[in-house]
Amino acid sequence: MKVKRVVEETATRLDAAGCESPRVDAELIVGHVLGLSRSELALESSRKLSSREQRELAALAERRAAREPLAYVLGEWGFRRLTLHVDSRVLVPRPETEIVVERCLARIAAIERPRVLDVGTGSGAIALAVADEHPGALVTAIDASSGALEVAGANAVRTGMAIELGEWDLFAGLPAGLWDLVVSNPPYILPEEIDSLEPEVREWEPRAALVGVGATEAVARGALDVLVAGGALVLEVAAGDSTRVASLLEALGYEEPVVTPDLAGRDRVVEGTRP
Repeated sequence: MKVKRVVEETATRLDAAGCESPRVDAELIVGHVLGLSRSELALESSRKLSSREQRELAALAERRAAREPLAYVLGEWGFRRLTLHVDSRVLVPRPETEIVVERCLARIAAIERPRVLDVGTGSGAIALAVADEHPGALVTAIDASSGALEVAGANAVRTGMAIELGEWDLFAGLPAGLWDLVVSNPPYILPEEIDSLEPEVREWEPRAALVGVGATEAVARGALDVLVAGGALVLEVAAGDSTRVASLLEALGYEEPVVTPDLAGRDRVVEGTRP
């Protein structure tokens, strides 16, 4: 069977399964099996797949048709300048979180050797991107999940970024230190909201990393105890929750709360400065 037909049949199957972008997903899956980019795939439309390639493709397409996230199916996902390993132990890195990294980099741009703490690191996406784009940064990443830390550690090796990893419960306070920046994408989906999410999220991604009550508040309070004077807290928040979180930071004593929208125009990042 040739590439063009395989892509078309896979896209039709994924469309019937309700996948949001069936054609793109099909091209990425076929390209993954063949070791080709989407642009290269277009040039290989008449290439025939071997029996082994067809079997591998069928297995991956079946997983995606079951609404397993494409990132898990492929085993990797792009985030800013990095390609990270991802699986069901961690959330899939999202475009809105790239804005969190942008705000982090802006906050530490003038500091030669900033000390950065990433709370709830998951795959290590934020921590590794900051280390990659600010080579002088000394980055520590913590998570309550040992499985997530295994993934983050593998990604540190994969990307060649030197970060420190530690298992830590954010509700127990934050690690003592003189941090110039504390950043977190904490679990912020409310328990009653989970059933309204798409299957890829509610059925596959780790529930503990998604659903949380009080996590944002715990990070905000804990950061006050460990940030240096003038240090920054940067938080990803739920769409529609930025005003509440900005008010929380102000009530806790942070100066100059700032809200930044994501690429879709939804207020997504809230930050403040420790006095």
